[in-house]
Amino acid sequence: MSETVTEQVSSALMNVYNRFPLTLVKGKGSYVWDDEGANYLDFTSGIATCNLGHIPDSVEEAVKEQLEQLWHCSNLYHIPAQKKFAEQLVKYSCLDQVFFCNSGAEANEAAIKLAKKYAKDKGWEDRTEIVTFTQSFHGRTGSTMAATAQEKIHQGFTPLTPGFRYLPYNNIEALKQVHNGKTTAVLLELIQGEGGVNPANIEWLTNLRDLCHEHDILFMVDEIQTGMGRTGELFAYEQFGVDPDVITLAKGLGSGFPVGALLAKKTVAESFQPGTHGSTFGGNPLAMAAGLATIETIMNNSILNEVENKSRWMAEQLATLKQQFSSIEEVKMSGLLIGVQMKEEAAPLVTAFREKGILVLLAGSHVLRILPPLIVSQEELTTFITVFKEILQAKGANQL
Repeated sequence: MSETVTEQVSSALMNVYNRFPLTLVKGKGSYVWDDEGANYLDFTSGIATCNLGHIPDSVEEAVKEQLEQLWHCSNLYHIPAQKKFAEQLVKYSCLDQVFFCNSGAEANEAAIKLAKKYAKDKGWEDRTEIVTFTQSFHGRTGSTMAATAQEKIHQGFTPLTPGFRYLPYNNIEALKQVHNGKTTAVLLELIQGEGGVNPANIEWLTNLRDLCHEHDILFMVDEIQTGMGRTGELFAYEQFGVDPDVITLAKGLGSGFPVGALLAKKTVAESFQPGTHGSTFGGNPLAMAAGLATIETIMNNSILNEVENKSRWMAEQLATLKQQFSSIEEVKMSGLLIGVQMKEEAAPLVTAFREKGILVLLAGSHVLRILPPLIVSQEELTTFITVFKEILQAKGANQL
């Protein structure tokens, strides 16, 4: 894109993104191309969204077929693909019913509303609070921003939506504060993505889950970044051995089409009745065709097993780099959700990778976030490790 056109587009768009100096115009598999024809190995996957790579054949075929039939209709009518997709999500999860929306923030908004309505239906008028945890990220709408326990997200937007209380993540002692007579639900990520790729401690998580069940507090898990195979299971809660009452999904749910979902146990979902919630575009036929093809592709192939194998190899390679370079402080990963914590700010590494034809992200100032597509090849993973080592050597990173 020419500088003139870039300036014109920028002046017409609200300035809410710190964009990289790159214009992407094409994608396929693990690669994207810019407007000058250069290709990049995409280890961002659209921020854990294109889990099957760019334009996977099975999803493309399903969307093309739907394009020729019906693009949109109201949820006042039955939508066949919506029913089939919901049945697949229920089949492969511990939840019973699904509400479809368009994004992760919308899914979390729906979960927040459902928790409030559940408490009212139970007659618990004093239960008005939802507990979330430090360094979480649940969205940028009014309620999800308030649910996000990061001060930098709140700045400029006070007063925040009331009804949220924050506790320290992975702190067993703080669990004593969860049940105070006012708590209707907890909402947490099992691996905090935006917060730094921080996994939940199993002992802490198990105690939290047991506490919620004991006091009839809804245990709600935000799987927006971890769901749809990213961690090696379809849902991360399966790896952690917990049984949530509610989960929220988006990102990888539709292979790049805007799809979000709220899944809940039937006893909880019953609190949503006609008129209590809805969405004009949620469950749209096009999005449902993409979502249904996505989950069928993941579950009817060996993709999840491949993620486990690729993750194991990446863990070994990154551990070797950590032994070689003292600038790497810690490697945090689950499946192909990978965080490499550096002793110095990681932004220069993102630039260096891009200059060498690989796209990666940050998760906070010191964590390099690496999100390959689940279908990434061994050759592509090897390329990444080779380039990472070259970058560390070129930057004069302390070699042990």
